[in-house]
Amino acid sequence: MRIYTGLGDDGSTGLLFGGRVTKDSALVEFAGAVDEAVALLGVARAAASEAWPELAGELLTVQRALFVAAADVMANPAGRDRLVPGISLMTDHLVASVEEAIDASTAERPLRTAFVVPGGTPESAALDVARTAVRRAERRLVTVARLDVAPVSSAVLRYLNRVSDLLYVLARRTAPEEEPLSHEATG
Repeated sequence: MRIYTGLGDDGSTGLLFGGRVTKDSALVEFAGAVDEAVALLGVARAAASEAWPELAGELLTVQRALFVAAADVMANPAGRDRLVPGISLMTDHLVASVEEAIDASTAERPLRTAFVVPGGTPESAALDVARTAVRRAERRLVTVARLDVAPVSSAVLRYLNRVSDLLYVLARRTAPEEEPLSHEATG
């Protein structure tokens, strides 16, 4: 099987269920940001796999749900009736599961009340980088919605917002208790 088709040689790419858009469209910028976030979560998952196997499983779940978010937005509007909840259509259940994970993690290790400087451990640093990519995807999604380029469900917006929060919480969980603060302590 060949991976290349040549269809994108004209600067376009396909939508789920047909149709094409230019590769520099706001829609593709969103999909690219999600793709980057999924890849960076793979780095975080690889870093965590030995010392934090449960975390690695959580990150795999997030990676899979990000594919759902991308499919939801990248579907041809005429084919949205073919989207499958939890597979290609974001659901409130997926959003709620992230909220539950945030609550469980902050109950286990409460957050500090100041900004921290990322980089306490390889795992926390990888999670913080992935978090910034998710935030970029969220910003790109807001652009898609504002420009009315494609239907954007509130569930996808909420999911991306919650996932970035989850990644922040997980990064803190894998970092040393006393990460450096964003400012020097004053006496």
